[in-house]
Amino acid sequence: MTRTTPPRDGTHDFDFLHGRWRIHNKRLRHPLSGSSEWFTFEGSSEERPLWNGQANIEEYEAQPPEGRIRGLALRLYNPQSGQWSIHWSSSATGMLDAPMIGEFRDGRGEFHGQDRFEGRAILLRFIWTSDGPDACTWEQAFSVDGGESWETNWIMEFTRER
Repeated sequence: MTRTTPPRDGTHDFDFLHGRWRIHNKRLRHPLSGSSEWFTFEGSSEERPLWNGQANIEEYEAQPPEGRIRGLALRLYNPQSGQWSIHWSSSATGMLDAPMIGEFRDGRGEFHGQDRFEGRAILLRFIWTSDGPDACTWEQAFSVDGGESWETNWIMEFTRER
């Protein structure tokens, strides 16, 4: 008889993100072009838990040079798989993107999904890290070679509002 270990309870993995945040954004100006030119802009977000930690919702707002971003992230924890799904929507589309799926290990959350960028299929990766109770970081990266290599193209540095 084989015993299977139940998934780790990650219900509260995103608890570090609850609250209001100021966000310093750094974005690669031309992803997947070989360019190393970055630009920065400021933003803010508010994240609140739902379902006793099994879900949360985040409202994000920023003003990059190309125009205002208003976004919504819905995160849902699946207790059977021990994984989270992250669903993103922008006010520009009013639709949920395909979910990013992943989990936290040793305080680092890694999430993967598929998307399209400038007409081509890409893999997408998000990485979440908490830098204590008042700071955290989110990074987005693209891969065009099936995940063999990744190009980080957006970094958000969160600082808790007091």
